[in-house]
Amino acid sequence: VLLEPFVHQVGGHMSMMKYDEHTVCKPLVSQEQSFYESLPLAMRQFTPQYKGIISVHVKKDSLGNLNLIASPSVQPEPLLDTIHEPGVTLWHKWAAGSGERALVTWSHTQLAKTLKDSCPGKMLLRTDLQYCTDSLLEDTNGNQPERNSYNPWGLHCHRQHLTRMSSKYNENKLHQFLLLENVVSKYNYPCILDLKMGTRQHGDDASEEKKARHIKKCEQSTSASLGVRICGMQVYQAETGHFLCKDKYYGRKLSPEGFRQTLRQFLCNGNRLRTDLLEPIILQLKALLSVIRKQSSYRFYSSSLLIIYDGLESKESAASLDHQLQGHFQTANCPTAHGAGHAKVDVRMIDFAHTTFKGSKCNHTTYDGPDHGYIFGLENLIKILQNISE
Repeated sequence: VLLEPFVHQVGGHMSMMKYDEHTVCKPLVSQEQSFYESLPLAMRQFTPQYKGIISVHVKKDSLGNLNLIASPSVQPEPLLDTIHEPGVTLWHKWAAGSGERALVTWSHTQLAKTLKDSCPGKMLLRTDLQYCTDSLLEDTNGNQPERNSYNPWGLHCHRQHLTRMSSKYNENKLHQFLLLENVVSKYNYPCILDLKMGTRQHGDDASEEKKARHIKKCEQSTSASLGVRICGMQVYQAETGHFLCKDKYYGRKLSPEGFRQTLRQFLCNGNRLRTDLLEPIILQLKALLSVIRKQSSYRFYSSSLLIIYDGLESKESAASLDHQLQGHFQTANCPTAHGAGHAKVDVRMIDFAHTTFKGSKCNHTTYDGPDHGYIFGLENLIKILQNISE
């Protein structure tokens, strides 16, 4: 199996890799593994499904290219039932060798191909630089259209990860990766908003220097005032057939008003505001809020919340949308819409490398009561969406 860069990564700093159509993998952090293995039942509908662990090592082929080879863990993993062959090997050709230029060329062609193979229609992810006033301006450099055929943030993480893996480790070093559900696999044109939640971002294990850095980032962004800041975004523009992308640096500079406007932009397909999405998103956020309020001792430092919907509406869904949603949310016990035909939006918590809770294996402070910083962020997010809805 070819381990490919995950083309829909909009935030974070670790490179997410695509294992198969429904599974992604990321470097294992024991604190995150501990969280997934003791996940409270009520939270499972709001997190990706944990599918176990694979071992990965770097190996050079005869041409000098680096391969990333991964195999499922030898330890019995009950959740690895999706992999039928115990010796299944994952191959991934990493472009090493002749410097950055070769790597960029490889990444562009590979990712453009991945997009073409895995997504219907014309799907171009478009970079939107902060200093660009009109985000939908056509590129003046028309002879290099492939430059916009990927999500720039995912490629940035992938490039850094590749450099680290090739320079730092020898071929015998084994790395463990977490296997997780690909929560966007059921969407044709996944519009994704990555929100960093809470008023505090540093984990208990952070050095004084790192702690000061994170506190400063929170104070200078909407993390302090709203308990939430934008970490990344891609939103499909129906008119152009492109995705509009924003990164974490854009999100850090936003004022509370700028945050509101960007949230509105996330729900806008270039032609109109997708008002049909507001109610289901608000309902899911309220359901998550009631779950978080009941989780004593949990602190979700530096974790993110994804809001996902499909950028391309089918005609039938547009016509019977209100009726469908009303029926679905009144009858379903589970507030998250996971059914194939009715899956309009998804709200998922991700990134638990700094999450602490009573009984977790890692040494940390034990806290009482729920995570008030996270709750503050959710409440403000709900309020802002209700205002947009009104």
